[in-house]
Amino acid sequence: MVFRPIRRVTVLTAAAALCATATATATATATAAVAAAVVVSGSCPAHGASGAGRHVAGIVAAWACAWNGIDPRALGALFTAGGICTDGAVAVTFRGRGEVVGWRARAGSLIDGVHVAVRATRVRGDRVTVRAVCSGGLRGVPQPFAVAMTTVLGLGRGHWRIVFGRDRYGLAVLLSQSGLPAGWTPPAR
Repeated sequence: MVFRPIRRVTVLTAAAALCATATATATATATAAVAAAVVVSGSCPAHGASGAGRHVAGIVAAWACAWNGIDPRALGALFTAGGICTDGAVAVTFRGRGEVVGWRARAGSLIDGVHVAVRATRVRGDRVTVRAVCSGGLRGVPQPFAVAMTTVLGLGRGHWRIVFGRDRYGLAVLLSQSGLPAGWTPPAR
């Protein structure tokens, strides 16, 4: 599988700058602002000089921004009302914005300093494959982790919302880097 890296690092820089100034809730307007910043910087994925390509770059930047932020509602707002999110490493699926928000909130309660750094994207139709590194530290565990992840985002009409997201990463690698045994599970809420 061949991935085309983002042309310039300014896409990530723009996304990080927008993350720092993001409001408490993310809406389609916020997604459009991220897309506009990407377009103004002149940095779009190699596949997309078209309008659709700019929307894809914007939604990927907004997705990373939502993971790097502190408000779980920002991630939920990027999904359609019936959006589906699957965490392949733990085999759990979340349906609808409310469950996506709950999933992000739970991740934030378990992982200190969760950070997603996009390394490459690939677009095929309405699907975007995002290669990234997810890092942070499990609460109460002194060793941080940084694991490669691949996320497939299925985009809705106009590429403004995510219809589905499928995350894949090495849970065994994450636990090993954190100094935890392979069978470790997080504490119950």
